[in-house]
Amino acid sequence: MTNLALAPLNLKAARRAPPPPDLSPPTRRIAETENLPVMTALGATIDRSLNAGLARLTGGLSPAGLAEAWFDWALHLSGSPGKQIALVDKALRKSLKLVDFMLRSASNPDAELCIQPLPQDRRFADPAWRRLPFSFYFQAFQLQQQWWHNATNDVAGVSSHHQEMVAFAARQLLDMAAPSNYVTTNPIVLKATLESSGENLHAGLQNLYEDWSRLVAGKPPVGAEDFVVGRDVATTPGEVILRNELIELIQYAPTTPTVAAEPLLIVPAWIMKYYVLDLSMTHSLVRHLVGSGFTVFMISWNNPDGGDANRGIADYLRLGLAAALDAIDTVAPGERVHAAGYCLGGTLLAIGAAAMARDGDERLASLTLIASQVDFTEAGELTLFIDEAQVRFLEDVMSIEGVLEARQMAGAFQMLRSNDLIWSRVVRDYLLGERTPMTDISAWNADATRMPARMHGEYLRGLFLQNDLAEGRFTVDGRPIALGDIRTPIFALGTERDHVAPWRSVYKINLLTDTEVTFALVSGGHNRGVVSAPGQDKGVYARIGTATREDPYRDPDDWRSSHEARDGSWWPLWSDWMKTHSSGHAAARAPRESLAPAPGAYVLER
Repeated sequence: MTNLALAPLNLKAARRAPPPPDLSPPTRRIAETENLPVMTALGATIDRSLNAGLARLTGGLSPAGLAEAWFDWALHLSGSPGKQIALVDKALRKSLKLVDFMLRSASNPDAELCIQPLPQDRRFADPAWRRLPFSFYFQAFQLQQQWWHNATNDVAGVSSHHQEMVAFAARQLLDMAAPSNYVTTNPIVLKATLESSGENLHAGLQNLYEDWSRLVAGKPPVGAEDFVVGRDVATTPGEVILRNELIELIQYAPTTPTVAAEPLLIVPAWIMKYYVLDLSMTHSLVRHLVGSGFTVFMISWNNPDGGDANRGIADYLRLGLAAALDAIDTVAPGERVHAAGYCLGGTLLAIGAAAMARDGDERLASLTLIASQVDFTEAGELTLFIDEAQVRFLEDVMSIEGVLEARQMAGAFQMLRSNDLIWSRVVRDYLLGERTPMTDISAWNADATRMPARMHGEYLRGLFLQNDLAEGRFTVDGRPIALGDIRTPIFALGTERDHVAPWRSVYKINLLTDTEVTFALVSGGHNRGVVSAPGQDKGVYARIGTATREDPYRDPDDWRSSHEARDGSWWPLWSDWMKTHSSGHAAARAPRESLAPAPGAYVLER
């Protein structure tokens, strides 16, 4: 059972036999926090140091977990002669299809393809891929990709998790070998090379060296210097009114003479800098909310280092959510608060709201969960990286360094969309010699943060692996909490192409609470679907519907098919929803105290 106490953590029991002062910091940390004898802690340090070294080579992925999945698949496939015969048959049929396509293409350049690319696969969209020999290259690749999908799926006896891991690994290897990634098999790159006498490759080599040198030096990517925090992004005027060892609380200056009576607190994820919600002026959700007549408060998290290794979720509740609510009460005494959480911040907010409901604390007027999960049984492809072997691997890394570095998280997220985030950039930047334009959201994405070891371990084990929050085993201050205790109206947002918090997983809030839930499903992904300013992005849309406590449950696909998509941003829909759950208006509240102007100091930490 996950037990989170809101009181300060008590490590006295773990210090009854303090290790000698000559131990290295990692060994001392392990001995103290896990109450281990010196030699046991030293042995654990050796093992964990080995895993930490491996993590630097594997991008934070556990070799043991991958090997276990491969052996499970290979052993069961070797014992399935029927499946093997079917795969041989499919290979022969696909070979005949490819030969037939080549023969037809020889006499008809516009011959129908033998296999169509998936709608989201844009690698072969250029008409140049429809001419021999390039059409042969990409058709052979697509057939091979389809065959490997058949080979890695539906093998009797393989666990579903291992099957997904093997299929994912096969896709990564195939994406690496795609003909679009090489000069001689990519018609667009080949044409550019011939026309420029290789200047594109020379420029690409310079780009590669520049990117490598910046990475080694710990510098941001090219173009990020055009998006300086406080100058180009995070520019909404405001003041830091609270600072503790974990957060700065920003109150934004009002721009309307009156505001909604209830202020709004935004709890961003600490896996990212808060200003994804306050990007450039035209992409700032904060600026939109202030202009819509809300008193907006934003938590800006401290970027942890090794000294914060023992900070857990309880600290984020106590020093983050609870401290912010107490500070807001001094600005708007007696007023309830609209609270919104994004990603992991929404999960924390749901935990806090359930604890408040249990304790009779009625300070929340509404609860908004933006791309946030509270049930992790269907957390999408991210669960490929969350099993016992992987979590233990990461725990070993964090026990040595005290934190999980951003680069160790970035690899997993990039591989989830390797075509868009890795290989398309390789082609554009290094083969064509062009530069992928830097945008405000791209610059923010490169401004990553770290994760404290204790908090991240609690998150991965308690929430992902054990699903304690959804199943009623999660405790705060020594007592269990239940999402079903929440009676506050909820607005939940899912994004259609979210690889981090899949919208069907976000939708499960309807199953776990006993209150009015307004669910919105919007176009886009985890970040770009959220950062969707009115009038700025074409082709965006949203579906929205409200279910009361008396309404029967509808499964997510039924809900989606019965709610028509509306063109435009979801931001006005949300601000209108909060106004319907507000009690009236009040005079605008300007920040009365200031420790520093927004965006504060914590957001600038590296």
